[in-house]
Formats: sequence, structure tokens, C-alpha cells
Amino acid sequence: MKAPTPIIEIRDGKKSFGSFVALENINLSIHEGEILTLLGPSGCGKTTLMRLIAGFEGLTSGTLRVSGEDVAAVPPERRPVNMVFQRYALFPHLDVFENVAFGLKVKGLAKSEITERVKRMLHIVQLESLANRYIDELSGGQCQRVALARALVNEPKVLLLDEPLAALDLKIRQHMLAEMKRIHAETGATFIYVTHDQDEAMILSDRVVLMEKGRIVQIDRPEDMYARPKSLFAAKFLGETNLFETAVADSGAQGTVAKTASGIGFLSRNGVGHKTGDKVVVSIRPESFSFANNDEGSSQKTQGQVEDVVFIGSRSFYTVRLDDQAKVRIQVQRNGRVKPPEPGSRATIYWDADNVVMLPQA
Repeated sequence: MKAPTPIIEIRDGKKSFGSFVALENINLSIHEGEILTLLGPSGCGKTTLMRLIAGFEGLTSGTLRVSGEDVAAVPPERRPVNMVFQRYALFPHLDVFENVAFGLKVKGLAKSEITERVKRMLHIVQLESLANRYIDELSGGQCQRVALARALVNEPKVLLLDEPLAALDLKIRQHMLAEMKRIHAETGATFIYVTHDQDEAMILSDRVVLMEKGRIVQIDRPEDMYARPKSLFAAKFLGETNLFETAVADSGAQGTVAKTASGIGFLSRNGVGHKTGDKVVVSIRPESFSFANNDEGSSQKTQGQVEDVVFIGSRSFYTVRLDDQAKVRIQVQRNGRVKPPEPGSRATIYWDADNVVMLPQA
């Protein structure tokens, strides 16, 4: 069966501002109905990429298609996309209903249709009871939902969200992420979400586009990008990890073995493509270490001294200094079944080959 045409497709995209290259070698297909997050540090090009899709900027070279149509000459107001900004851009002199209805009135729709569509959208964002409130009478989270409703009531094929939760506190942000997933499911629109926050990307996305210095580093599902980063940048940016500089000692059917200068060995089943002698960085997430050996046949181990422990709710984070003086951070779920060692004591730590990722030193 022929694959469906992506709702947005960029090929060999490049954007320059004078001599500064903001985006280069951008190749991206966005599927209809998905939530795709553009993730990366400040200045990596993610907002510029979103502005290109919206039509506020034009490509220096390459092609951009929306629903199969080249939109190079299509102005923002004629593209089937709407944008939600970090600062909402709501009208303070209008109530909630009028804010949501504004775009429909500009289009010249009949009053009865406007009323029906606005009421339906306010129901979706759960703001029916606040329809007559003014913007300065709303909380930050409620303002964000008004901004979402105003964008979605126009029934765009694509909704662009530029760090829309950055101004909200943690609890409201977490609530709004759940609300966005619900609203997305009810509307069926394609969401393209920009953030530098890894947790937002992990919670919200169907796929994540990780960017660095104007280039796409990796495109993957959040769980795959976390478990199988393809670069040192990806391993460090998406969550916390422990890194070991090693060299490949052997590579065969059972996996790839790499060793540190002090002789700590790591077997990885994710070391495909590395040859004996290659310099690689081993990445192991804190939760992949354990003080208990649950599988005598496959677990690897080394020893060290517990230097510190930090208690965070149901989790504890241990800092262990290995015998070669390297420090390892270990996350332990507090379930009462395994008694972790005390600070100052010697400990053996274990890990499994499935959780060892080998990356090029770059």
C-alpha cells in the first residue's frame, strides 16, 4: 500500500539570515493527526523552523509542502495553519466568547454558525462556564485554553504551539499537558509543539525532532530516543545519563565489549557498527543501575563507595565513586524489597547489556 502524503514535508531546507545559517539540511515529514515536538536548546533553530511552516519566514533553499502543495508563495493567512504563542496574544477588551469568535467574524461567517462553533470549542476546552469572563479575570492556564480554542475554532489542519506553557508554573503546566493531549484527541488536528523542556516533549509527543545548531540530530518516538539515543548530544540532552569513555575491545554475535582505561568492561547489544579499537562513549541511565543482581547470567558489575544519597519522594539518587574514581549516579525506586547501602559503605552495582548504549566520541 502506498504511504499517505505527509501533511507537511520539508526537503533539503535551508534558512539563512545574511551570513548566518539558522537551519541547514532540514528533511522532515509530519504525519496527519500526530503531535510532533521540536526539541532543543535555545538558539537551535526550532522556532525558526516553526515560523517557516507558518509562513512568517521563507526558505533560502529547499521545498516546503503542506498537504502536497508547495507553499513558497502562499502567505501566512492563506495557509491551513494556526499558531499559539507563549504570551497568548488575547484581546483584553473582549470576553472569552468574543476572543474565540474573533477569527470566525473576520471570515464573515453567519452568526448562528459562529455561535455553534464557539460553544462547541468552549466545551472541548472546558470553559463554557467562563464564556462571559474577561481575560484579566482568568488564570494563566485558563488563558492558555482560550488561546487554544481561538486557534482551533478555525479548524486548521495544523496547529503550531511555540513554547505555550513556558510562563506557567509546574503544576499548571503538567495539567495543561494532559489537557492538550485530550484536546488533540477530540479535534484530530496535527500539533507541532516547540519546547526546550525534555519532560514536556516526553509527556506530549508522538514523535520528537531533536535539534542542535540548526540541524536535526534525531527523529524518534520519545521512549526510543530516551532508550536508544544516536549521538552523545541526544544522550545528554534527553534526560540524565552516566557516561564512560571507552574503547571497543571486541565485537561479535553476542554484542560489543568496550573497556575504560582502568579496565571496567561494558557489554552492549546496542553497539552495532563499532569496530575493535574504536573510541566510544558508553551511556547508561541512572535507573539502569541496581544494587541487587536480579539476573546472575547477564548482569555486569563493578564496585565502589557510596558517597551521597538524595531522597526525592518514592525515588532516591545515590552517588557512587567507583574504584577508578569515576562517579556514577544511580536511581533507586523505594519499594522496601531491597535495602540500599548506606553512605560511606562499599557497594556492588549491576547493570544489564540491554541498557548499555555505545556512542561515537564526538
